[in-house]
Amino acid sequence: MQSVRNLYIHSLFFYGVLLLAACFMLSFFVKALFLPSTILFWLFLAAWVWDLVFLYGSKRGIELRRDYPEKLSNGDQNVMAISLVSHYPSKVRVRVLEEFPEQLQLRNVQFRLFLVAHESKRLSYQIRPTKRGVYTFQRCHVLVKYLGFFERKCSLKEHIDIACFPSFIQLRKYQLLATTDRLVELGMKRIRRIGATFEFEHIREYVRGDEYRHLNWKATAKHKKLLVNQYQEERSQPVYALIDTGRVMRMPFNGLTLLDYAINASLVLANTVILKHDRAGMLTYSSEVANHIPAERRNNQMMLISEKLYNIRTDYQESEFGNLYGFTQKYINKRSLLMMYTNFETLDALSRQLPYLRMIAKTHVLLVVVFQNVELMDLAKKEGTKTFDVYNQIIAQKLTHEKYQVVQELLRCGIQTLYTSPEHLTINSINKYLEIKARGLL
Repeated sequence: MQSVRNLYIHSLFFYGVLLLAACFMLSFFVKALFLPSTILFWLFLAAWVWDLVFLYGSKRGIELRRDYPEKLSNGDQNVMAISLVSHYPSKVRVRVLEEFPEQLQLRNVQFRLFLVAHESKRLSYQIRPTKRGVYTFQRCHVLVKYLGFFERKCSLKEHIDIACFPSFIQLRKYQLLATTDRLVELGMKRIRRIGATFEFEHIREYVRGDEYRHLNWKATAKHKKLLVNQYQEERSQPVYALIDTGRVMRMPFNGLTLLDYAINASLVLANTVILKHDRAGMLTYSSEVANHIPAERRNNQMMLISEKLYNIRTDYQESEFGNLYGFTQKYINKRSLLMMYTNFETLDALSRQLPYLRMIAKTHVLLVVVFQNVELMDLAKKEGTKTFDVYNQIIAQKLTHEKYQVVQELLRCGIQTLYTSPEHLTINSINKYLEIKARGLL
């Protein structure tokens, strides 16, 4: 019974039946066609039987195995693979049908390939998830065809659940290029440090070219040779990513929301901060402050941040910056760099929150990240040919100019501001962090 359920009749079978019916109908009028029609019937019958015998002659048919990663990277191309092994003694045609998770909305995707006798083949494809969470891959089916009259279905009935985390592929890419000193290829700027660092590291012997003002006269007198103080870049400075989870972060861009872009950038920034020997932390805020991780440089800090970022969702509420100010005053005691990922579309929205931002900036180094509305900017530059298009262009220019005024108002109040497009958020955030350290603002 199971074999019958796994058998599918192909359209070629019905074309053959239609051809036989036409031949036998014509034989009523042309008697000479009866014998060829009868021979053709037996040939078709033999082909159908042979097709069935071949397809079910091997018990195992086609074996398949999923070689999927343990987790998915949000917003990136993830490589998936399916291994196929043929147990047939001759070449067969194969269609692979994967039951993709509902989040991907892939309904009509199938893969076609040929397998020769007893061949093993690896089928690879890529998917780009745009939502964090669990992706459930249901059954995977393989439809095998030999002569083309029938298809036999072989299925992998086990489902598999894969969690989609913030973009760890970007994290690995930046970390690899950082170790090989090739970050300039991604747009990382080489920032010259302004002034000198005065965090003491150790005492060493004087060599020609060292600064005379760094001579340690007490150590020189004690050891009777010139010794200088060695200084290093200031370390262990706390850096926090403040992620807005309010309704303004639901705006989509290239399939991802602004919240997802902020989460991916925060993960890469936290890793960069730890590599620079600073302390990385994070929190989310909306109507209330949640998911607080104190800034540390522990071995498991990146794992803690990644797990927190995995479960962050928007609550569609208006963000309350007053509660955020109270939380920073109470729990972030040391002067820190606060990277605030939020979005202000109008001056009115900024004016309601500006007093709290100015109070936060008095205690900490506040960097407000404001997103460019790229689609709106493109519409403002597009030349209209109709009256309706001209109206849309004027409105887009007005909104774009107001967004520019928001940035200027933040700068006028002495608040560090990063005005960037979502796709360049990660690299621009890192550049801004390195710039603030180089300028000695932190």
